[in-house]
Amino acid sequence: MNSKTVGLEHTFHALSDRSRLSMVERLSFGPLSVKELAEPLAMALPSVLKHLKVLEDVGIVISEKPGRVRTYRLVLTQLSGIDTWVAERKANWNKSFDRLESFLIESSDENSDGE
Repeated sequence: MNSKTVGLEHTFHALSDRSRLSMVERLSFGPLSVKELAEPLAMALPSVLKHLKVLEDVGIVISEKPGRVRTYRLVLTQLSGIDTWVAERKANWNKSFDRLESFLIESSDENSDGE
């Protein structure tokens, strides 16, 4: 594991839960209160808070409580590590496909020369 992916496993773990992923999806449209995040979920408020704590511990969300209402919002920089990781995997796959394409073209050329 290289230095760019350290901690990424924690981010993936936090996002692996359907409820937490749903919360992140909804937060992508803007900050929401705990109550707003809990509304579509079939779970008690303490369970919602536990899920939010997991997301906050990893740094995916931060909470603010300027008054009586606790609000959560996404920390997009934490999610940018996923973008980088996916882009690196995609680049590697494309290189592999390019090598395969070159091999198939060379093999085809060799077979047509021998006919």
